[in-house]
Amino acid sequence: MNRRTLLIGGAAALTTTAAAASLLLPRQLAPALTFTRDGLALGGTDPVAYFTHARPMGGDPALTHEWADATWRFISEESRAAFVEDPEAFAPQYGGFCAWAVAEKGELYSTQPENWAIVDGKLYLNFNDDVQAMWDADRAGFIRTADMKWPRILAEA
Repeated sequence: MNRRTLLIGGAAALTTTAAAASLLLPRQLAPALTFTRDGLALGGTDPVAYFTHARPMGGDPALTHEWADATWRFISEESRAAFVEDPEAFAPQYGGFCAWAVAEKGELYSTQPENWAIVDGKLYLNFNDDVQAMWDADRAGFIRTADMKWPRILAEA
């Protein structure tokens, strides 16, 4: 083995090791995709209120938190603290975009805070009353389909 062979072999080994190591290192995730209205997630509706008050409630402009590239409003400091501690527990699925449209069309449609449901501890929003009624007819099926389509939608965003 001569010096040239040793150098080429060593360089190849380092390249292979670096490529393998890159598969194990954490990667930067794509930025979160969040539906906003007037610059606010959920149009300023408190996401925690869906769980604690069983209805949408407009948040206080003085009680906000920045998360997932959006500003979120809350009705109380307790609500804000709960969200800050575990935002994924309260944030709507599919970034707050229409759950039916993600499943049925693989597309992002706006939502209305009044068209909502909590299923298995997760918040889902829909475009309007008619779309909500269609989604309600097969919630589990639409959720299953949307869960499969959501990663592709995020990757293409």
